[in-house]
Amino acid sequence: MVTALYPGSFDPVTMGHLDVARRAARLFDKVLVAVYDTPSKSLLFDTAERVDLMRRAVADIGNIEVIPFTGLVVQCARDTGSATIIRGLRSGPDFEYESQMFFMNRRLEPDVDMVALMSDAEHMMISSSLLKEVARLGGDITEMVPPHVAAALHEKFQLSAQ
Repeated sequence: MVTALYPGSFDPVTMGHLDVARRAARLFDKVLVAVYDTPSKSLLFDTAERVDLMRRAVADIGNIEVIPFTGLVVQCARDTGSATIIRGLRSGPDFEYESQMFFMNRRLEPDVDMVALMSDAEHMMISSSLLKEVARLGGDITEMVPPHVAAALHEKFQLSAQ
């Protein structure tokens, strides 16, 4: 059985993330969506919330499991028996960043490879940080995230406005 690791902060999960996860699930026997516990950016949702939002978003995909992780992605891949790391690409800057990450990860763990999946055109311009800003300002995000994520964003921003 071939297991792939799809890591990210997923703060929050977007339709672009789900597109990549679904396509990865068609390519691999098992996909572990690994929610990074401590990224170097400020988060709106804590780890447990992000894991829950992702689990609910992929509940209909039988070969996807969602786990939290800390530390190096390649260590998580090694610990979970994942031979491949999945990454989504939206544009040129993503490619540059992911290339750097690939070469560093390859140096740290030569037996773990990377597969990059291009985002579907309708999701190319969606980033979690931009999406959060639109949601915070009251914009319509319903086509960019699953309904439960839109509700969670609305709730977060309602509570912070009080």
